[in-house]
Amino acid sequence: MSFFGFGQSAEVELVLSDAESRRRVEHKTEEGKKEKYFLFYDGETVSGRVILTLKHPNRRLEHQGIKVEFIGQIELYYDRGNHHEFVSLVKDLARPGEFTQSQIFDFEFTHVEKPYESYTGQNVKLRYFLRATVSRRLNDVVKEMDIVVHTLSTYPELNSSIKMEVGIEDCLHIEFEYNKSKYHLKDVIVGKIYFLLVRIKIKHMEIDIIKRETTGTGPNVYHENDTIAKYEIMDGAPVRGESIPIRLFLAGYELTPTMRDINKKFSVRYYLNLVLIDEEERRYFKQQEVVLWRKGDIVRKSMSHQAAIASQRFEGTSSHTEAKTPSQPAENNGRQE
Repeated sequence: MSFFGFGQSAEVELVLSDAESRRRVEHKTEEGKKEKYFLFYDGETVSGRVILTLKHPNRRLEHQGIKVEFIGQIELYYDRGNHHEFVSLVKDLARPGEFTQSQIFDFEFTHVEKPYESYTGQNVKLRYFLRATVSRRLNDVVKEMDIVVHTLSTYPELNSSIKMEVGIEDCLHIEFEYNKSKYHLKDVIVGKIYFLLVRIKIKHMEIDIIKRETTGTGPNVYHENDTIAKYEIMDGAPVRGESIPIRLFLAGYELTPTMRDINKKFSVRYYLNLVLIDEEERRYFKQQEVVLWRKGDIVRKSMSHQAAIASQRFEGTSSHTEAKTPSQPAENNGRQE
């Protein structure tokens, strides 16, 4: 970026101190494209440099102060004028004055709390970013850098199976079972469908993974359903007593952890939708909510000191995380997912 004033122009650049070693991950943008961003976890320090490069050395650049901010914010697309900030940290780098040479300013935000996972949805966006600002009388110079935050979770203490009988009186009676009610994002859903009574001609059966995004409150509540996956489990007519196995691998789909009432602005929930279609194209379905969470498998030896501190900070509360498993940090802040 550049600005002009009194014949001087400059560029502002943000560089992370561990940019060469820090992992980068793909994240969907608002336009639906995938781009790579630096990955952070809750409790990690964010540090780097703000580089101010003058285009014309020895020519004066006047400013009203230079600062860098770390911001976490939620933007609801139907209310774009208002950005709801849940993290806002500021470091002043220079007082008002002038420069005649390019400058480098170091900054560090220590053990930054990042309570929610980065998310880009149909009606809402949760983002974290650094913003460097050179204040000017006429126009500020601003440079932003987005990062991605993942929230890791411990293994749920209670993870009971889901078992349910559903049907239509005197026509269809089935029993379905899923091995767990909470799955990590690389997990496998194992289950079975057992037919107790079949008096209608079923020609097709599938399981859908549905993501339901809820935004807003009160009269301004929006629900957006998105079918993430369709998995065929049967093609043809079943008979009474038949059992159909289910094995659905989650790793191949674009999933996020379950998010419940994030900053009282939005929620993201997932459902398994069992769908049966008969020969007259009538559809019978049963939805069951499941909880998804992000697992930290291995703690690398090179895990940063601040991440270790963050894991210790939450160790004492891990026993209370079952109800909000996907939105709580892990005891083991791993780096492999």
